[in-house]
Amino acid sequence: MCNPKTATADYTTFSGMEKEIQEKAARPKRQLAPVFKPYNNRQSFAIFDVEAQIPEHHVARVIDEMIELLPDTQLFAHYPGGGRSSFHPKMMLKVILYAYSQKEYSCRRIEKLIRENLPAMWLAAGQTPDYRTINEFRRVRMPEMIDTLFESMVMELHRREFIEFENYFLDGTKFEANANKYTFVFKKSLETRQEKLESKIRETLAEIHGIAEMEGVELGERPEGNPTVSELAEVASKLEERDEALTGEIEAEKDGSVRKVIRKRRSLIRKKLKLVREDFIPRKEKYAVQLGVCGDDRNSYSKTDPDATFMRMKDDHMKNGQLKPGYNVQMATENQFILFYSIHQRPTDTRCLIPHLKAYRETNLPMPKRIVADAGYGSEENYRYLVEGEDDKPVAEFVVPYGTYIREQLRSFKNNRFNAKNWEYIEEDDLFICPNGRKVRFKKYLQKKNKSGYFQDLKIYECEDCSDCPLKKLCTKAKGNRQVHWNPIYEEMKAKARKALEDETLKKVYALRKIEVETVFGNLKGNLAFRRFLLRGLDKVHVEFGILAMAHNFLKVARILRMLSAKNIKNKNRRRKNNSFFSACFILGTYWTAPLFCMI
Repeated sequence: MCNPKTATADYTTFSGMEKEIQEKAARPKRQLAPVFKPYNNRQSFAIFDVEAQIPEHHVARVIDEMIELLPDTQLFAHYPGGGRSSFHPKMMLKVILYAYSQKEYSCRRIEKLIRENLPAMWLAAGQTPDYRTINEFRRVRMPEMIDTLFESMVMELHRREFIEFENYFLDGTKFEANANKYTFVFKKSLETRQEKLESKIRETLAEIHGIAEMEGVELGERPEGNPTVSELAEVASKLEERDEALTGEIEAEKDGSVRKVIRKRRSLIRKKLKLVREDFIPRKEKYAVQLGVCGDDRNSYSKTDPDATFMRMKDDHMKNGQLKPGYNVQMATENQFILFYSIHQRPTDTRCLIPHLKAYRETNLPMPKRIVADAGYGSEENYRYLVEGEDDKPVAEFVVPYGTYIREQLRSFKNNRFNAKNWEYIEEDDLFICPNGRKVRFKKYLQKKNKSGYFQDLKIYECEDCSDCPLKKLCTKAKGNRQVHWNPIYEEMKAKARKALEDETLKKVYALRKIEVETVFGNLKGNLAFRRFLLRGLDKVHVEFGILAMAHNFLKVARILRMLSAKNIKNKNRRRKNNSFFSACFILGTYWTAPLFCMI
């Protein structure tokens, strides 16, 4: 049994504690007022240093410093003088370069950036050019100065030892043009339509000459080949004269039946005249213009941007090999800085090497020691240019593999006994020994012309007899004897390329190609999101990519400066920690070696 007194006492204590808790809960809590930092955007006057708000190694500071190094005369030479005062070219250059570094490529967006972005305001010094002014400067002024400007910036990078012109890593990539992908004009279809038109013109001219003989009209001799536009115009004028004469006869004739016969004759002449005037001549002129736009090097162009060529892009989302109008950009880098670039209308890299290097040699930039490129450039024509140049002097050392270099390293290639490169060659007799032990003798020389107009000198070897050879089905698909087309010049060039690629030092240099130029392409297309040109025309596209290349270089400089600055700060902090540690050790050691009574 429980003690009632104890239970009563405990119950009373518990009830009292419950009342105290209820009283505390009933007391109102003190309300704390929120605290904010001072803010007032309606103040009438403020002293605000814009430059102080920009970090030390910001890309805007790099752009400002690099552009200020340009002499004014270099920029002022592109202004005729007179008229209303223009915006300073240095200010315009700084603003456009900074906008491209911030992924702003449209003139309207650049105008907005100047009004809203703090570094852009500082670069513009508070001035606000509108989008028309920015567009005019980029479209009219910059084509005249872009090459010298880019060259000056690259030489400044060389002076600051960011680049050394030691290795010239070259590669190409395709950028889409600012053109509709359905505005294509293909050269082959043009030539087909032109042939059909010429055939139809010849048939119609034969009919016209027959009508002219009946009408007694002198048209002259029929052209042997395809008639020109002027010859067609002359035929049309003769038909018009006859048409007017028949019209006069109809008006003079009063007999209805005779008038009807004359009208039929006139109707036939008018039909042929309309065909010549409204169909043959316009189409002939149109096809001539379109073929002229295509030229000898291209097989297509876009009606929106006639300088753009239809190419296969890597970004093929439909996986159907769709062609899009674009440009082939050849670009060289070192230490991931863009040294030089050129814009081409040819889709393949093979035929872009020589024009690219010729354009580079026209500049004042020093010739690099070594050119490094992939197998897409390893053709006989390119090798000979690198070895011989234009004046029989080597352009530079090269580390450029050829198309079959990697395949030649495979065991299957080396063990393929039907490959002529693995056959025994007897130099004294100039012949090969085939897998069946038969002689493959030299037969003749052959000169072959490629699309670029380059002639290859080939040596043709033919087996003495393959008729009863049991290995013929495995060796060749030809009905006759097995032939070998041997290019001695190309084989010699490939041997030089192979020797360079097998060198241990140059092998390491070639391995850098993947992280050099490919990284820059990835930065331009991925980080800067530049995959399509905004301007149209070869010259304007050249300007736009030049701006992008300089923006990339300035971003790279700013990044390096920030890394060096952060490294210095870390070293300072590390030195401070080390100094503190050694100081503590020194003090501890001092007291540790002292007598005990000295420490009391």
